Formats: sequence, C-alpha cells, structure tokens
Amino acid sequence: MELSLKRIDFMQLGLTSPGSMKLLPTPKRTASSSPVTQKIVVGDHDGVVTCFGMRNLTVNLAFKSLPGPQITSLCLSIGDKGTTENIFIAAGPEIRGYTKKGKMFLVFDTNLTDSIQSLFATESDLLVGCNYIFNHYVQCKDANYFLSPDKINALLRLPIPGSTHVYTVLACQDRVLRLMEDSEMFYEVEVPGAPSCLLLYSHTGGESNDEVLYGTYDGKIGLVKLGKETPIHRWDLSNDKRLGGISDLDMFDMTRDGSLDILVARDDGEIEVYALDEVGEPQLIFSHSLSEGVTSIQGGMVSQAYHPEAVARIDLLKKEVEELETNVQRGRDSYEQSAQSKTAVSALPKFSVSTKFTLIQEDASYTLSVELHVPIESVVLQSNVPIDLLDSDKNTAVVSHCPCDPDHGNYLLATYRCQSSTTRMELKLRSIEGQYGTLQVYITPRMHPKSCRRKEFLIKPLSLHQRTHLFDSSRPLNVLTLGGPFSLSEVHSWIYNCLPDVPERPPTEDSASIHFKSTFLDTQLDAFYRAGEAVFRSDNVSTISILKDVLTREATKNSIKLEISCVINDQSVPYTLQLIHPKLDYQLLLAKRIHIIEALQELKAQEQDISFLAADYLYILDNAQQLREEFKQQPCHLERLYGMITDLFIDKFKFKGMNVKSRVNTLLDLLENNYELDKLLCFFEGEQFE
Repeated sequence: MELSLKRIDFMQLGLTSPGSMKLLPTPKRTASSSPVTQKIVVGDHDGVVTCFGMRNLTVNLAFKSLPGPQITSLCLSIGDKGTTENIFIAAGPEIRGYTKKGKMFLVFDTNLTDSIQSLFATESDLLVGCNYIFNHYVQCKDANYFLSPDKINALLRLPIPGSTHVYTVLACQDRVLRLMEDSEMFYEVEVPGAPSCLLLYSHTGGESNDEVLYGTYDGKIGLVKLGKETPIHRWDLSNDKRLGGISDLDMFDMTRDGSLDILVARDDGEIEVYALDEVGEPQLIFSHSLSEGVTSIQGGMVSQAYHPEAVARIDLLKKEVEELETNVQRGRDSYEQSAQSKTAVSALPKFSVSTKFTLIQEDASYTLSVELHVPIESVVLQSNVPIDLLDSDKNTAVVSHCPCDPDHGNYLLATYRCQSSTTRMELKLRSIEGQYGTLQVYITPRMHPKSCRRKEFLIKPLSLHQRTHLFDSSRPLNVLTLGGPFSLSEVHSWIYNCLPDVPERPPTEDSASIHFKSTFLDTQLDAFYRAGEAVFRSDNVSTISILKDVLTREATKNSIKLEISCVINDQSVPYTLQLIHPKLDYQLLLAKRIHIIEALQELKAQEQDISFLAADYLYILDNAQQLREEFKQQPCHLERLYGMITDLFIDKFKFKGMNVKSRVNTLLDLLENNYELDKLLCFFEGEQFE
C-alpha cells in the first residue's frame, strides 16, 4: 500500500518546541449539519498562542495571545468521557489555560525552580514534568511528587478505568520508561534509546488502556504494553536509514480503511506514515523529507472536511518569502543610511538557534544539527581535541579546512558555507576516547549587520560510551578501585565529566550503580560509587586506564588524595582484541579493494571478456561505487582501529610498570603488512619484553 500526500503551507509562525501544536476536535454535529474542518492551535517560543482554521483555502484566525515567556509544552485537556475540553500551555514555571475560543481562564504559578518541559492535563488534574521533578496537581493543589534519577523528556497518564490511583508514564533520558503509581515508582522499562516523546496507542491505550508508543532521540520507534505486573514489548523499529530523532507521534486513519495509522515527525525534517498490518506490525507507506526540522505532527481534517491530512508544524515556512524580500531590502537600505549618521547606534539582530549533539549508536559517531529561523550563511567548527569530520548525505554545505597548530591546542578549524536557502544543516563527527576538551560552533546567519552565536559542546574522555541497563559479569573484567575523603556529589561530578548520558544531578540514594557500553567496540563498563569509594569494572584495559588518569586529575584539582588499586585480568586483552578483529579484518579488506579498483577498471576497459577474473575481483567491479562511498564515509576508520590497538598495547604494559612505546612501530608494521589475529595475540603476550 502506498499513500500520496502533497505539501500545503498555511501560516508562518515562530520557532516551536516538540509537541506544541494540536488539532482541536470538530464540534458535535447533527445528521443534517454540514461537515466542518478542524482548527490548529500552536504555542511558539515568542510566547504566543495562535489558533486558526481554514475557510475556502484561506487562513481564518480564531484567536492570538500576546507575547510572553517561551512556550515549552502545549496540550489539550482530556475529559472524563475522553473528550477534549480546553487548551493548556506551559511557559517557564507557569501554566495557563485557554478555552477553545481563546478566553484565558487559568494562570497557575507552580513555584517550581525549573521550567516545565512536559505537560498532560485532564479536567481536574495537571501532570507536570520539569528536568528531574514530576508533579501531580489536583485542582491546582499538590497531590503527588517524584524526583527522577535522570531528566524527564515526556510524560502521559494511563487512562485505567475505575482505578483510584493515578498511573503516569515518565520518559527519562537514561533510556527508561518509568511507570508511576501516584508518587511511587511501580517499575522501570528499558527502551533502545533515550525516549523523546510518548503517545497513548490509538489515543486510548489500546484495549487494555496501557499500551504506549514511544520515539527516541536516535530515531527509533516502539510500542510497549505496561501491564500491572511486567511490561511487554510489542514491537520496535530500528533506525537503519540513520534518520533524525523522533520529535512527535500521532495516530490517524490516513488511508481511510478504518484502522489508525502512525504518523512520525523527525527533527531532520522527515515525515513518515506507517500502516499496521494484520498482526499489528507497522509498515512504511509514506515518507517525505522537508528542508526544516519538524517539531509536531497531527492527523485530521484542516483545509477540507473528509479529507485526511498530516499537518506538520515546521520551524520555518517559505510562504510569502518573495513578498517580504522587497520590504527587507528597503529596511536594509534604511538601516545603512541611518548607520552612517553621527548619532547612529548599532543594534545586533536577535535570532534563535536550535542545536542538538547526539551520539548515534549504529556508527559510533555524533550528529550535530544546527537550525535557525533565518537562512544560515556559515558554520565554523573549532576544537582543542582531535575530531574526525564524516560525510553526511544531509549536508550540502561547502567545507574548507584551515591549517591548525596542535601545539597551541587547536586541532580542528573548519568552515561550512551554506546555500542561500539553508535553514538547517547536519554534521557528523567522531571523537577519540581518551582525548577530551571542547568543540566550539560559531553560527552566522544571512542577516545584516553581521553577527554570530557561539555554542559549546563538551567532548568527554569516554565520549563513545552509551548508557545501558545490562552488564555481563562473565566477561574477563579489570577493576579500578578508588578510595578517599570525597563525597557522593564529588565523585558523581567526576563521572559526569567522564561519560555521556550521566545526569547532572547527583543521586538521592547513598550509592549508585550505572552501566555503559562502547558504541565502537561493544566493550562494557560498570561504575559503582558512594561517599569515599568508587569501583569501576570493564573488559577493556584502555577504558580503565582513561578513567584512572582523568579521575586522578579531577581529585588533584580538588586537593583530594586518592587511594588507588587496579586489578588487571590477563584474559581481558585477548578478549578485546577478538572484539576488534572482525572490524579490523573488514576495514583491511575494504582498503585493499579500494586500492585495486582503478587497476581492475582499466583491465575491464581493455578486455572484452573478464569472466576469467576471480569472483572477488568481479564483485569489486560490480560494486565499485558502493565501496568508494563506504570508504568515503569512514575515511579514518582503519587508523582509528590501529590507534585503539596501540593504546591497548601501551596500557596493558603500563599497568605492569613497563614502557613499550619503542615497540609501537613494530606493532603498526604488523597491522599494516602482516596482520593475523594469532600473530597479534602472540605479539601482545610480550615475552620478549620481560
């Protein structure tokens, strides 16, 4: 089945947060009344709530509020019978309520110290999620409270009929859905990525009212049944195409076959529609790529009754651009004339920048997305640590590299010059574990007078590790133990500075245990810590070495004397080398194939019949372009593997009190010219160094 949709732009509005657009339901009609279309309500970063509908393909404004604090969440309240009642928005720590006609009937200051990030409302209940705090208000009075161990990205309430308890689902940054019963956590559900949005399946939670759709920041989608005893994962969709993160989800009968379809909005501008087959599995029936990030998506009847549409709220709509260009030019000329006067005062233009820095598990790289509400002129990257820039199909900018001086802490300086209409660009990069610092991004819009915004992103020592909830204790593990007069918050801050996906807030318990896995090598790390003690276990000696060096440095800064002990498992190094072997073997084969492509193509041009060639050579000729593209996307992959093996070699003997850096060249020669796993294992045995 295929679905055909076309784009229609309704109105240009300001930047919005994910999920901040909703469709108002159609009013009840009698059998004789004519069909009506639905209205759209949007809350933007200027603090404006706009509600409008379409009449004869023209915009009919219902109401528009005055500007105010940035609106971070918008929801429609659910009545006792499942009907939509009113509009609620969150702006900072304040909640405001509007009727469908635009009358403001509620202003509720929660007195929370953090801004509200997610909101869910019923007739009498308000469920509020800040960074780490969940609050439940009944008639604007405190009812339930929970301090989450990690950031709350989204929430919703399960509509369990007849229950005297309030069941709330919290989507948390540590890749967990937490089911709450009033103020108590009922249980946790691990999902394959950090969840970004939630939706009740079929808008009711399915037959049992407890099925929830979720989307993740790394682009995965799943359905989970949150039963009373244990959760059941119905299905999940991986992100094989490496599309953007999920910003919003909805369900609507787009195909008009009587079954609801799943609508997906991604932050890279991709819109998807999935139909459910006979067994309830999703099948992609429509996809379309926009040039701007999509923050919200809803299915309904907007421009014409009985005409299903996917209404995507886009950060920047291009409608009326041509009409505005003349006015912009006039304003620019007027500004330049006034700027030349003796009493002129220059004012920099104000513009908003939306950035995301996300670790992608599939290829162990980071995706940096930059989005403006005006065209981007250039983006400059500067880093004081080595970083590899990777090719991205979504990036059409022209890149130029400037010479750098590593001796003065400058390892990367690159400029991306964008096309005139580019408002969003995406970059891919990969860091080197053990080398940490800061990536600075300078964003210049296509505006006058010239100005730029600077964004900073921390490159952490173990930047390619990802939070997980599983740990295999049967692997050969190395153990690093730290003791000393440090507090729980101090050791937590050290771990936060070492690893991604660690909450900034220290745990509320007396101790904490968190697990990680390497997205590049699939090795693992376990961290247990409390006041005065921290224990780290990993099957990778280099991970332990990096932690030892960084944590010792952090303790020294705070004048804390540490007691350090390391227990190295001799079997861990061969185990790690065996994990590296398939990746290294494949990259060596790929490099060899790339090296002989031109010679084979020249032979093919000279010979009419090439059937005498070996099967591998014929494969190289048939897939030459694909091999080149793969090699182009991973230009430094082989060197990175060489570097990891070299570090592993040095770290193994460093813990034995031996310096083997003089043998590194011999190791590199073995890798480049005579690599075999058995030979490498023998080299690592190191009897010749004893």
